[in-house]
Amino acid sequence: MPHEWNDGISCGSMEKLRGKEVLPVDKKKKVRMILIFLALASVFLAGAILLQGKYEKHETIKVAMRDAVLHEENRISFFGLTDVNPAVISAFSVTGVLLFLALLIRIFVIPRFKLMPGKFQLLIESWVGFFDDLAKGNSPHRNRFLGMYLFAAGSYIFVGTCFELFGVQAITTKGHSISLPAPLADINGAIMMGCLSYLVILSGGIAGNGMKGVGKTFKDFSLPISMSFRLFGALLSGALVTELVYYYITLSFVLPVVVGVLFTLLHALIQTYVLTMLTSVFYGEVSEVHEKKPKKKKKEKKPKAGTALS
Repeated sequence: MPHEWNDGISCGSMEKLRGKEVLPVDKKKKVRMILIFLALASVFLAGAILLQGKYEKHETIKVAMRDAVLHEENRISFFGLTDVNPAVISAFSVTGVLLFLALLIRIFVIPRFKLMPGKFQLLIESWVGFFDDLAKGNSPHRNRFLGMYLFAAGSYIFVGTCFELFGVQAITTKGHSISLPAPLADINGAIMMGCLSYLVILSGGIAGNGMKGVGKTFKDFSLPISMSFRLFGALLSGALVTELVYYYITLSFVLPVVVGVLFTLLHALIQTYVLTMLTSVFYGEVSEVHEKKPKKKKKEKKPKAGTALS
């Protein structure tokens, strides 16, 4: 009997039969997992509703929303030297994490790069290549420094915005526990990023056209304000919605996973792209060298007919 036949049934038929036998088992497992998840969800939801009246809040929703903008109530002691906004601690934390990761990648990962990249190498190359292509596409004449800045600023905005998803806890000066917000959800951090991007644009204008580049840059004097408030408004809106959802226990079950993650990831991606795109576009405009058009020579007037030549 040939090898591919077994009791009159081919190997392909056996595989089909096996597939038919395995498929219902997989469906049963999926249904079982869904039922377990729904049961646990029902238990936790019932507990959240029952505990709503017993949960003591140290501040009203009005104070919580106001403090998310002004940071007057919940402040953190900075090594006992002064009291600072929670966003300042977030900014230092994100900066330290990024520098530490960059050091580890430079020492242990980059020397082991291969011609056929793995998943992590492909992720790094894609992230760097995105900002490099953005710089080259909008500023083809001067883009080396621009690409490095876009990569640094984009990484800081994305990681800093996603930082609030981890729910890092800190103790305020009043003894309350709070989650550290995104660094750029504070107006000071957003203004810093907008002004820094404007200075980079100004440096491109000086490098490309000297004092004329300064004049081109100063024409858009409202650019740092618009970039700062666009960044601040987008991140603050997400922070306020998340704060509102977390304030009520009945809403703080399952919903924050959808609202918090959705708002945070969307704002991280959109704001990273918007600020880096604006910076690269304006940098390319002010640093582009315009060649002077040659002056046209004045045509010599031809003598009129009938005039005597001296």
